[in-house]
Amino acid sequence: MFNLLEKAIVGMAFLRLMSGSIEIIAAIFILKFNDVEKALIINSSLALIGPLVLIATTTIGLFGIADKVSFTKMLWILCGVGCILYGVKSA
Repeated sequence: MFNLLEKAIVGMAFLRLMSGSIEIIAAIFILKFNDVEKALIINSSLALIGPLVLIATTTIGLFGIADKVSFTKMLWILCGVGCILYGVKSA
C-alpha cells in the first residue's frame, strides 16, 4: 500500500499522527496529575509542538511539489505560514 503513496504524503501523515498522539498523551497526563499548575505546564509545552509540526509538514509538502510550483508561489506560501504563526503568537 505504501508503494502507491508519495513519500511526502507519508511523511506529512506521520508527523500529524505523532502530533495527535502527543496531544492525547498530554491529555492523559493532565487527567492523571489532576493539578491545575501541572496542567498549565503540560499545555504550555504543547504550544511549542503545534507550530513546529505546522512548519515541518509545510516544508515536506513544499519539497514534494517543488517541481510543480514556481519560486514566487513558494514564497507566497511561506509568507502565509509566517502570517499564521505571527497571528497565533500575538493572540
